[in-house]
Amino acid sequence: MSEISMSRIAYILALVGGILMVIFGLLSLIGSRYENFGPFLHWGFAYGSIVTIICGVIAIVGAKSATTLVWAIVLIIVGAIGGGLGGLLAVLGGILGLIVAVSKKT
Repeated sequence: MSEISMSRIAYILALVGGILMVIFGLLSLIGSRYENFGPFLHWGFAYGSIVTIICGVIAIVGAKSATTLVWAIVLIIVGAIGGGLGGLLAVLGGILGLIVAVSKKT
């Protein structure tokens, strides 16, 4: 059985979390379109969906650098703001990346 390094696991968690945030944000945006107002977009739900999509894109971009100190902290914050299952995975990837970044320094 091959061993996967902790930095690779942090990358995978952050990447999958970002992808899930984008997918769930898009689904929420599409679903809120048909909520109470017919063809008009219900803006209360749209803002949350757009924030989730933006956080997901940031998590996808930052996943490659998950083991650097700054990006690990950014992933934790973005995952907490994005929320949901994708946000949880991004937070876990950020925490794991933070552990790797701190252990490299000492």
